[in-house]
Amino acid sequence: MTLNDLKEGQQAIILKIRGRGTFRHRIIELGFVRGQTVRVLRSAPLKDPVVFRILDSEVSLRRAEASQIEVLVCSMEEAREYAALKPVRTFEKDRCHGNPQEDPLEKKLDSSSVIEVCMVGNPNTGKTSLYNALSGSSEHVGNYSGVTVDAKTAEFVYKGHRIRLTDLPGTYSFSPYSPEERVVMEQLLERRPDVIVNVVDASNLERNLYMTTQLIDMDYRVVMALNMYDELQASGADLQYEYLGKLLGIPVVPTVGRTQTGTGALLDKVIDVNEDRDQTVRHTHIPYSEEMERSLRDLQEAIWQDPWYDNIYSSRYLAIKLLEGDTEWIDRANVLENADRFKQMAEAERNRLQKMYGEDIDQVFADYRYAFVRGALKECYRPAALYTRRRRSPHRTCRHGRAVRHRARRLYRTRERNALAVRGRITARLDNLLTHRIWSFPIFLAFLWMMFQATFTLGQYPMDWIESGVEALAAWLNSVMPDNILRAVLVDGIIQGVGGVLVFLPNILILFLFISLMEATGYMARVAFIMDKLMHTIGLHGKSFIPLIIGFGCNVPAIMATRTIENKKDRLITMLILPFMSCSARLPVYVLLTGMFFGAKAGTVIFLIYLFGILLSILSALLFRHTILRAFDSPFVMEMPPYRWPTWRSVGQSLGTRTMQYLKKMGGVILIASVIVWALGYFPISPEVSLPEGVSKQTAGLMQADAEKLHMENSYLGRIGKFIEPVIRPLGMNWQMGICLLAGISAKEVVVSTMSVIMDPAETFTPLSALSFIAFVLLYFPCVAVFSAIGRESGSWKWAAFTAVYTTAVAWIVSFLVFRIGGFFL
Repeated sequence: MTLNDLKEGQQAIILKIRGRGTFRHRIIELGFVRGQTVRVLRSAPLKDPVVFRILDSEVSLRRAEASQIEVLVCSMEEAREYAALKPVRTFEKDRCHGNPQEDPLEKKLDSSSVIEVCMVGNPNTGKTSLYNALSGSSEHVGNYSGVTVDAKTAEFVYKGHRIRLTDLPGTYSFSPYSPEERVVMEQLLERRPDVIVNVVDASNLERNLYMTTQLIDMDYRVVMALNMYDELQASGADLQYEYLGKLLGIPVVPTVGRTQTGTGALLDKVIDVNEDRDQTVRHTHIPYSEEMERSLRDLQEAIWQDPWYDNIYSSRYLAIKLLEGDTEWIDRANVLENADRFKQMAEAERNRLQKMYGEDIDQVFADYRYAFVRGALKECYRPAALYTRRRRSPHRTCRHGRAVRHRARRLYRTRERNALAVRGRITARLDNLLTHRIWSFPIFLAFLWMMFQATFTLGQYPMDWIESGVEALAAWLNSVMPDNILRAVLVDGIIQGVGGVLVFLPNILILFLFISLMEATGYMARVAFIMDKLMHTIGLHGKSFIPLIIGFGCNVPAIMATRTIENKKDRLITMLILPFMSCSARLPVYVLLTGMFFGAKAGTVIFLIYLFGILLSILSALLFRHTILRAFDSPFVMEMPPYRWPTWRSVGQSLGTRTMQYLKKMGGVILIASVIVWALGYFPISPEVSLPEGVSKQTAGLMQADAEKLHMENSYLGRIGKFIEPVIRPLGMNWQMGICLLAGISAKEVVVSTMSVIMDPAETFTPLSALSFIAFVLLYFPCVAVFSAIGRESGSWKWAAFTAVYTTAVAWIVSFLVFRIGGFFL
């Protein structure tokens, strides 16, 4: 809670001072420091400001300022006890009497105060891997840009300090021109982090440090994580990272996210910076030209005088953004009382500077930032080609025992350089093959065919084992439980429904394994590269292909991945066609029906089903581009990451996360849907059929089967199915299939669970009706989660409604054509 939340007479211990700049320094000078006791005395007649007692003096603060101070409510006894236990620094020995770490109240302060930490950096710098290593999370990682598209937060305790760590999407700047950049900027302003961890790719310093210069202008407290530091060392380059930290005024910590190297040192440094103990931290400015500095100074002085300026963000950064003409920051400046005056000043200065330099002012700012980065690196960085070690005389090195160590280091560096050279040659050869103008497309299609063939063939063995286990469990329950409604709901509802979906878990995991390999190796970015020309031809962006491929796993993260597409109409078209990319939830339907009717050719049939979905998405994109969503072409700019061997740890984490998500879905929506479908098919209860005496077992069985069929048709479920049957009868489907499709609106896995509850697919389907049913499942209404994601990401629920109507209409037409035309061949 904050100081503003206290009532009159309450007292508390200060945990943390938020805010920045002049406010923070002034409040600390008045005694508002961590561990100090403060009490609310009274408020003004209009409830604002409020008078507080601290250090035997009375201080008045506005409620807005009091809300910047986090506190822990305590009793009078706890406050006196903590004041008595607080260490006192002596001048003689210059050390603290007592050990604060052993004080129970100090531990309580550390565990109650939360250090807000945000991780920012360029895409594909290993930021999420480092986040997982720091927090123990298992968020999705990949070797291509744009994997993280939303803020992920984890809270943990490290050495008695509670840390709330937020992983923000990768971005090249803080100018919110695209959705993920807007997410980053909004999170930074909303969370007001105590410390920012700037994740920098050690092998690409000059470009990555450009963002660091923006953080310097924003005047945040920053710790730099020099990630993938092992690659910099292996290259033979030399970086004096401590000296770089002194030049920037930012402490630098080398890390390797995938091996968890340097994570402890990074967290130690975050705590030191948060508690103002690090000597490296200092306030610096990126030096611009004299004329630019004069314009910034005039704007800053005007901003400081505005009564509504609350110092939440840097006045210098706001002045820079106003000069650059950044529309987002101009909108933020509208809350100031003199906003119109600032905009006029900024426009006049911008015109003056652009006339002086002969180019856009944002380009001039970028030139000076890169110049600053190059100057800093010139002082502390030596590339591999220029790095030479100073030779010592043989006599001296041998005398001090250094010759052997020197040769060992030289041999190690030589081996690492050779390994990097080999890796470079392998990367070049792979690119020559995988991005070849002729062979790249056949290789990609062969990879997809192999993926779906393996999904069916390799997944068949564990699928049979799980299916046998489900049947054995159902048979055991039937044998030990009496024939009543409880047994019916357990066996016919839960076991048959959930178990009917569980058997397809191996197939789905194999599909995700292939997608994970594409992401981890860097092949995903190459696919987007080779597909850009084709995507451009159909009116889409090359980056659209990555969400489409992700859609094979699940459409929801695929829709969120469209945030990496800068153009709004390109992003919207990609969202609208994504439901045609067959997600893993539809895979159980394909595996069940193709395996039943197409035998050894099932893998190829599934491959053709997925290709058909891709074809329809292409045709839809062409339709949208030339009708409702006309737009100009947007440029294709995408970073090409180096190839990397996937680590078993990252792949295992990805599959483990997918497994847990699938099991949670079975324990949630699929379980509920299965029970609802069973209940609708069970009620109303029909009277028991009495069999005449002397009837044979075969006749009795047939009569019982007819009675069960009649009961199902007269149940609530049967009545719903009969109601919708006229709509789907032209597609070769009966009311039972219609019920399965209706249940699949909640989640596509429910289609199979409903089949398991209400019918025997081998008796209900024919090869032709199975193909018609598969076509409808491929194309019709996306699940509720996808419907919701489209509404949120597009910014309008009308697009979600349009997608639902459009996909269902296309599904009906295609299924009708499949059934009618297929009748001539099957």
